Amino acid sequence: MKESEDLNQLAKGGRTNILGFILRLAARIPFLFIAGRLYGPDTVGRFALAIVVVELAALLATLGLKRGLAQALALTRRPHNHVVWDALVVAFAVSIVASAILWTFPQIMFPNSGVAGMDRYLAVIVVAIAWSDVSLAALAYRGNVQATVTARAIIEPWTISIAAWGLYYLSPHDGLIIAYVLSMAAALVASVVPMLRSYGVPQGWSPRITPLLQLARRNIPLAGADAIEWGTRNIDRFILGLLFPPAIVGIYYMAQQVASIPQKLKTSFDPVLGPVIARNLAAGNRAAIAAQVKQVAFWIITLQAALLLAGGIPAEGVMGVVGPEFVAGAGALCFLLAAEVLASPGAVAEAGLVYIARHRNLVVSMLLLGFQAALSFALVFAMRDLGWGVNYQAAGPAVALAVTLTLGSTIKCWMLAHMLKAPVFSLRPGFLAALAAGGAVGAAFTALPHELEWVEITVGVPVIFAVYSAVIFKWAFDESDRKLFKRTQAETATLPDERV
Repeated sequence: MKESEDLNQLAKGGRTNILGFILRLAARIPFLFIAGRLYGPDTVGRFALAIVVVELAALLATLGLKRGLAQALALTRRPHNHVVWDALVVAFAVSIVASAILWTFPQIMFPNSGVAGMDRYLAVIVVAIAWSDVSLAALAYRGNVQATVTARAIIEPWTISIAAWGLYYLSPHDGLIIAYVLSMAAALVASVVPMLRSYGVPQGWSPRITPLLQLARRNIPLAGADAIEWGTRNIDRFILGLLFPPAIVGIYYMAQQVASIPQKLKTSFDPVLGPVIARNLAAGNRAAIAAQVKQVAFWIITLQAALLLAGGIPAEGVMGVVGPEFVAGAGALCFLLAAEVLASPGAVAEAGLVYIARHRNLVVSMLLLGFQAALSFALVFAMRDLGWGVNYQAAGPAVALAVTLTLGSTIKCWMLAHMLKAPVFSLRPGFLAALAAGGAVGAAFTALPHELEWVEITVGVPVIFAVYSAVIFKWAFDESDRKLFKRTQAETATLPDERV
């Protein structure tokens, strides 16, 4: 019965987050269009490099609490709101230090261009991102995934889209940066308010220095895993910033933004998968963990593969929507979309490894990140020596990412399966058949004459998705998979016991 309840909880969270994914997709398209058409590749490239640094600083400031907070709450004997506020204090202290460093040395955020205007003020938003992440992690432990959807899929993307459009006419140089700061501040409000409603203001609480230090020390492997996973998805952009002018980075960033939409499917399952794994680990039920990882991995890879077909086959048309200068990123988009599909088994397996073998997982992740960086540089320099064009060279980091994520998925799935003594991923014939059917339909639409390219996007993409989905539902999904799309009862969030 307990395993069935866990599956229902995963399915419920998955449904909520798929809705959030659709809302995020609807909000992401206007931002890409506004940034590409109004600001252009150069300004987008500067912005893209700056937020790499800011988001890394915010991620490190959480000290792994995005995933570690669930375990801390599951095992504590203290009031839960005391633990949450301890986590917020830790995140605040580290965020202030990070912001001070970036404020003092803004060149870290803008390594391939000068610092001007309001560039330096981007550093002040680190604490907002970190507090938002910790607050949403606390809410997810209590089954409130809706708050994550509201903050990340509605408030944040629509704020940056609307602000970027309006600010362009007031400050073309600083518009994107100010819009980003406003969107993160709005997401913070949308995260903290429901957290306060759920946990309340702690009574009789004061920060405990020793527990805070112990919490930070315990979460170093989690923080490292989070940072390395994030780095794996962003080091390619940073390498491009070192080797190419901002315009090339801007084109790649737009391809990365389109490709990162499928990646949000995996990260959107983290808030619900983490607490389920933490509770089963505390109960010693490792077989259940394997079953849950396997189930979620299959859900994610089937959804991501649909987006690979729908976005990768008509890649030039998709990038052309952003702006004619960005069509050059079509090749990178294909590799990035493929990378997301290849990454999903390992990314879900890591959700278990960070609790079961956090130090070994950290070592493997570090080695993979080093391999990716080395391969990225090697591919770019090799293509330069061969005289290939700059657009081919710029796709080198995307190829390195796809190779690295495939290797990482293989290693991490094997590690988790070995530790749990049960398989954590499998490919089903129906899934492969759906890929083949969707690919055949896509190939037919790409064979149309150039003057009918609009048909490829407006008609081809929905037909590809429909054919793929029909095959998946008919021959790949079983009854447990269909729970993802079925409401079981009046689905209201349930609160775990205050004391476990």
